Amino acid sequence: LSRTWAEEEALRRRAAALREDLARLRKAAANAQTEKVHEDLDRASCLISDGDIAAILPSKAHGTFLKLLLGPVNLRARKEVQLKVKEEYNSYRDRTAIVFLGFPMILLFLRSWLWNGCFPALPVQLYQAWLLLLYTTLALRENILRVNGSDIRPWWVCHHYCAMLMALVSLTWGIKGQPDCARKQRGVELFLCWAVMQGFAMMLQNRYQRQRLYTRIALGKAKRMDVVWGETAGVEGQLLLLCPILFLLQVFEGYVGFLLLRTAHRGIIPEWQVRNF
Repeated sequence: LSRTWAEEEALRRRAAALREDLARLRKAAANAQTEKVHEDLDRASCLISDGDIAAILPSKAHGTFLKLLLGPVNLRARKEVQLKVKEEYNSYRDRTAIVFLGFPMILLFLRSWLWNGCFPALPVQLYQAWLLLLYTTLALRENILRVNGSDIRPWWVCHHYCAMLMALVSLTWGIKGQPDCARKQRGVELFLCWAVMQGFAMMLQNRYQRQRLYTRIALGKAKRMDVVWGETAGVEGQLLLLCPILFLLQVFEGYVGFLLLRTAHRGIIPEWQVRNF
């Protein structure tokens, strides 16, 4: 048993050293701008990560978020379980994109058809609570995938932390009713309009990025544990359709922020948050 352990430890050190050598060669090749060398290095890295030797490679350290929610537990799974977790993450994003789009559309429709132009507080706050749950579960799943070898960029996970904070703050909004609720709820209406646009963009983004990911895996430029995330380059249809939508979304988001800041500066609606919980 001790001999087997020693052999496995030696193999682990050799695999870790090989991975470090690949990273060092990739940095050296960056100065030469050699595309062929980059492709070969990416393919070699994918072979190491997707092969049997990946099971003995040291896993990435648990972040504070995982330790806070789950404690110091071992989250490294077997290869077949890892792939199931990855596929479930992609399916979860597809399912929640539909809810992200449909929920605010229903609220906006009911506002005009049933609620006489005035949102009740409960349905809006239910959507905001669902957003908090969505971003928390996305961040949790992404951290688990990173521990199991997925190449999700840290900034992509961090932007979900920021979205969690945004959803938490939105739960403190005071949803004012009559009289003159149209003016008081202008910010809520704009937020829901933005959510509709964001949901539509998410559905398109998931579709195009899924196609690109399958292509990159087939070419040996991505690992099987890589998932659909914020990487966007390289798909012609995406450049023609998705990128303009994303730019328009950012412009509209800036417009909403400007209107809310102007409202706060002029003091039209002095109380926009609930004072007492």
